[in-house]
Amino acid sequence: MVLSSTQGYSNSPKKIKEINNVNSKYNNIKVIRHNGQIQIYQSAYRGCFSNIIRDSLRNAALGRKVLLAQIMKGGVKQGIHNPIHLCGNLLWVRPSNSYDLFHKYEIEKDELISNSIRESIIEVWEFCKKQLLSGEQDQIILDEIFMAVELGIIKENDLISTLENRFISGDVILTGTTIPKELLLMADQVTELRS
Repeated sequence: MVLSSTQGYSNSPKKIKEINNVNSKYNNIKVIRHNGQIQIYQSAYRGCFSNIIRDSLRNAALGRKVLLAQIMKGGVKQGIHNPIHLCGNLLWVRPSNSYDLFHKYEIEKDELISNSIRESIIEVWEFCKKQLLSGEQDQIILDEIFMAVELGIIKENDLISTLENRFISGDVILTGTTIPKELLLMADQVTELRS
């Protein structure tokens, strides 16, 4: 029996006894919690995950709390202190600095630029880790996370440990081009996108 307001609730002992008797029929009912899935999307090249971003917008519009973290994309002066909020439920985060903003020779030549990019990506990852462990989001998308692992910016063991210890009711979507075998084995679903 569900009572939606205090106005419909009777304090009489007879009514309370009736409610308790109804509830005693259902003592063996167990609450089943939804376990979030780990989904991996793999592609041979960058920039082909627009359908995942589209789905995150749709999920947010339908009322799910979504975190979209584009780990390797920057250029819109975001960072974790300036995220974009869309559809009331989508939190979109990018690093404040990224490889996309510079030519390869600039990054190789200037250690300050290289370190700034790495620190920006790590800052977004640390934010994502907190979200994964908190259970506040219904869906977390870590776009191009595997590129950060491949470049050694995010440690593979750190990613695995965080996924193993995450609050498991929310879905996690990971994208990238080169997927470590250990992470493929953890996934509930692996999708290879082809051109």
